[in-house]
Amino acid sequence: MSNSREMRRLKAKWEQNTGWPQRLEWVEIDGLRGWTGQRVPFNFPIVAVVGENGTGKSTVLQSAAAAYAPPGKKNENWFASDFYPKTIWEESKNAELRYSVREGNRERLFSVRKPGERWRGNPHRPVRSVSYIDLRRIQPIAARVGYSKLAKDALMEVSAAHFDRVHLERLGQIMGWQFDGAKMALTDADTKRVVPVFLQQGTTYSGYHSGSGLTTIAEFLQKDSDQCGIVLIDEVETSLHPRAQRRLIRDLAEICRERDLQIIISTHSPYVLAELPLEARIYLSQGQGGRNVLTGISPEFAMTKMDEYPHPECEVYVEDERAQIMLREILVVHARNLVERCRIIPYGAASAGRMLGVMVSQGRFPRPSCVFLDGDQADAPGCILMPGSDAPERVVFGDLRAKAWGKVAERTGRTYADVADACAQVMSFADHHEWVKAAASRLILAGDTLWQALCAEWALLCLDAHAAKMVVQPISDLLLTNPETFSSPIVQLQLFERSPDVSVETERLI
Repeated sequence: MSNSREMRRLKAKWEQNTGWPQRLEWVEIDGLRGWTGQRVPFNFPIVAVVGENGTGKSTVLQSAAAAYAPPGKKNENWFASDFYPKTIWEESKNAELRYSVREGNRERLFSVRKPGERWRGNPHRPVRSVSYIDLRRIQPIAARVGYSKLAKDALMEVSAAHFDRVHLERLGQIMGWQFDGAKMALTDADTKRVVPVFLQQGTTYSGYHSGSGLTTIAEFLQKDSDQCGIVLIDEVETSLHPRAQRRLIRDLAEICRERDLQIIISTHSPYVLAELPLEARIYLSQGQGGRNVLTGISPEFAMTKMDEYPHPECEVYVEDERAQIMLREILVVHARNLVERCRIIPYGAASAGRMLGVMVSQGRFPRPSCVFLDGDQADAPGCILMPGSDAPERVVFGDLRAKAWGKVAERTGRTYADVADACAQVMSFADHHEWVKAAASRLILAGDTLWQALCAEWALLCLDAHAAKMVVQPISDLLLTNPETFSSPIVQLQLFERSPDVSVETERLI
């Protein structure tokens, strides 16, 4: 997860349960665009939905927008019919959006549905301020309808909404520039079409002469969301460079914390995902049996699944980068011929690994795949445990200490005394996740460099043939699998099921 101050503050408030008196807990989508009742949970104030084009990211945001009625006329009022209209090519029948709303300590279940020609349930929706920001925002000013005429016919500015100090600072922080001023201006040619205008280092320029990214952020900052509202942003990173993407997510985290907002975004960006904790990431995929919903995924997992560069013969999923290096070194020592034939992919949280294991056991991957959990996890369907019956750091450090650290010093170019002292000292830390970083810092090494050396020496000195076989054999078996096995129909599995709650009030809407 990101180490940004803004995200740490947000996570701390969320874990203390001191805010968000109203929130959307999950949505289930049925009978729309290939959805067959899968549930999408929202387990953090900001949630990013990621996946390839066509997997349903926008559908999730639109369903959330249609879940609420506005508190007043000035607020946007979105209906399912706005997003899923009847056309000459398609018509939604027997469709339903089910969702759970948390209000204080009470959970309430709602639905809007279309059993026939019309959507039902809209008058009974809970009330909440909704801001839905779709891809229309990224269109450059000059390309928008009516704006080219505005540029030619406008003679003077008739009014403007100036950015106050707070909003000007937010604009500068996100874009990485210092602005002397900014405003949203109206001209005498059209009193409805607003043009952003910026003042920077003595130069004034408008949205006609700025990139769409700057215009997008300026317009976004003008839409202050109501306290406890829900904000939905489609393709949040569009038109923004990576650093600006990170800054935008940090800005969203800050206003989310201050106003008890709930924010749901769609993205294809690893930079956006990297800013968020595991529980805030949702991956959607489309298989032959329908949609799959995975939570707690890593940015690497998401990017690997969406990329198109040539694939190895099989895919091996592990919890994180530490497990990835450990497994690779096991293969280097005990089955070098397999190293180039498989791709090792970190997936994130152990819960995501268990869900992937279920998918493996159901034959739901299009390519030969296997899933490893860290050794300190319990057995799970479709999963293989890493060696040692404990977390990778504890296994490697503990076994190597018993072997006097082997030749780790030679592998790292450090003295034996320095390596032995640094590694032994950090083992007194309660949090084993800190061991590698702390020892590497003492040895003036990159963390991955030290961990690779430790794993390589451990695989050579400490891992016996039987334990190595328990790792190598499942991967070797994958490479003997008939590829046609992975092109057959697969069984649909609902990954998220309803959990009982004594405070649930079910409302069947008519």
